Amino acid sequence: MSIEPWGEGDLPLLEQLLGDARMMEHLGGPESPEQIAARHGRFLRMRADQGRMFKIVEATTGDGAGWVGYWAREWRSEEVYEIGWAVVPDLQGQGLASLATAQAIVIASSDGRRGFLHAFPSVDNAASNAICRKLGFTLVEECEFEYPRGSFMRCHDWRLDLRVAGPVAGPV
Repeated sequence: MSIEPWGEGDLPLLEQLLGDARMMEHLGGPESPEQIAARHGRFLRMRADQGRMFKIVEATTGDGAGWVGYWAREWRSEEVYEIGWAVVPDLQGQGLASLATAQAIVIASSDGRRGFLHAFPSVDNAASNAICRKLGFTLVEECEFEYPRGSFMRCHDWRLDLRVAGPVAGPV
């Protein structure tokens, strides 16, 4: 498994992930083709000072297995990064999301632009909450989080201090 910068040809992978009801179960349901295309455009236009988006690449086939990324946001009056990830259903449970997220954390930590990285998985998303625990995030609180816009969900606010050495990651 490796991660590589998000590219023009990655729209079909994003459609597979965000258009799938199983994948979007905890995030308000599947996105429309127009929403997915707009998100792909945002991924491509993201500047390094705003964050980074990556395709997760499965080692044996070289196929896209998902995405991981982090982006700048304000949270509780502080400038932080938020991180998110998704792995296609057929490849879940193999540790790909944990490995890819660990690599993204190392990159976010090395840029020195933000002190903290937050993840906001739904309280009902056991797998994503387990990844946060495994990678050394601290559970700050349970809170209401707006996602998608206009819809609020109950989530956990997990925080990782980027100024402290992050998890060990393989090559990017």
